[in-house]
Amino acid sequence: MTSVFSADGKNVPCTVIEAGPCVVTQIKTVETDGYKAVQVGFQEKTEKHTNKAEAGRFKAAGVAPQRHLVEFNEFEQEFKLGDVITVDTVFEADTFVDVIGTSKGKGHQGVVKRHGFGGVGQATHGQHNRLRAPGSLGASSWPSRVFPGMRMGGRTGGDRVTMQNLQVLKVIPEHNLILVKGSVPGAKGSIVIINK
Repeated sequence: MTSVFSADGKNVPCTVIEAGPCVVTQIKTVETDGYKAVQVGFQEKTEKHTNKAEAGRFKAAGVAPQRHLVEFNEFEQEFKLGDVITVDTVFEADTFVDVIGTSKGKGHQGVVKRHGFGGVGQATHGQHNRLRAPGSLGASSWPSRVFPGMRMGGRTGGDRVTMQNLQVLKVIPEHNLILVKGSVPGAKGSIVIINK
C-alpha cells in the first residue's frame, strides 16, 4: 500500500495494481460452450511450460502462451481473439471496482485472533494462564459432543476474499497501473481479479 494526496489536500491510502496488458485468448458462446464468456490471459510464459491443449488454444487465438487465465461473463465491450486489453480501455478514474484475491495465510491461530473472542477479560477467578482461551464449548451429557461449525482455533487466512466497491483514484496508462482506494487481499506481488 501507499498513499496519495487528493485535490483537497487529504492523504488517501491506496493500493497500486498492475492491470495488464491482458490478451483475449478465447471467446465462449452459447452455441459452442453453453454460455457466454471471454477468457483473458495475463503474463506470458514459455512454450516449455505450456501443455499441448493450452498451446493449441493460444495458437488458434494468435497469442503467446499466458500464465494466468480468467473468464469474465459480463463485459461492456465486444472483443475479438487476440485483442490486447489495457487499463485505459476498461477503467476510468472515480469509478468503483471489486477486487478478488487470496488473503495472506496466517497459519494456526487461536480464537481471539481468528474469531475476535474477548478472552477471559479481567482475569478474575484465578485465571492465571487462560487469558486467550475459548472457554466452555458445549452442553453436558446431551449431546455429549461438540457441534460441527463451532468457532475454534485453526488455520487462518489463505481464503478467496472479495473487496467490494473500491474507488479507482487514478489510472496510469503508460505503465498499466491503477490506484484503488484502500487495501486489496493478498501479499505483495500476488495475482488479483478486478471486476467492474
